[in-house]
Amino acid sequence: MDLKNITMSDLKAKFSGAADKKTLIKFGMGFVAIIIFLIIYYAILNPMVKERKVKYDDMLLKKNEISQFSNEIIQFKARIKKLKPEFEDSSTLFHSKAEVEDLYQSLSKHAGVNGLIISKIEKKKPIPVMKDGIANQSAENITADMVSYYKIPVDYEIKGKFLGYIKFKRAVSKQKKMLNFDKETISVVQNDSTGAIIASGELTIVGLPNEFF
Repeated sequence: MDLKNITMSDLKAKFSGAADKKTLIKFGMGFVAIIIFLIIYYAILNPMVKERKVKYDDMLLKKNEISQFSNEIIQFKARIKKLKPEFEDSSTLFHSKAEVEDLYQSLSKHAGVNGLIISKIEKKKPIPVMKDGIANQSAENITADMVSYYKIPVDYEIKGKFLGYIKFKRAVSKQKKMLNFDKETISVVQNDSTGAIIASGELTIVGLPNEFF
């Protein structure tokens, strides 16, 4: 190029072309950067964000569940505290099934101390006592939640001296477990020089509902 013949228009056109190339290069680099960013975002960052969001949502769910469980535990503890005195009273006064089975041994112990002989003790079928407001039901219609407790009748016959029998009943009445003498007949043994009597009748013990249903 002949520098002597260069005009202002030539210089302007030359620099304008160079500026356009720089702009296109910058634009191209920016476009490529955006493409790379989008690739990185959707290929790497977006899955990481989604995974963390799932973990965060799961954490919130577990926190809500823990809060709910904590409230339920408080309610259960309050119920247990309320039911504890009732349970203690029941377990103190009422007989378990095992204790009913051991009734003969228990009564024999008191009888032996007072010089008596138990000649008969026969347990009968437990009778359900319904809760307040619940009418008597046939056996097949009774459910556990209807029953307040069970009465277990026991026929008995005891032989010995009258004073010993009175002491026997007093000792039995001092037991913590509930036991009632409902029917009683006392007769003197004929032609017995010791003054022996025979006491017969029916006593009733009270059983826990969950033990006899």
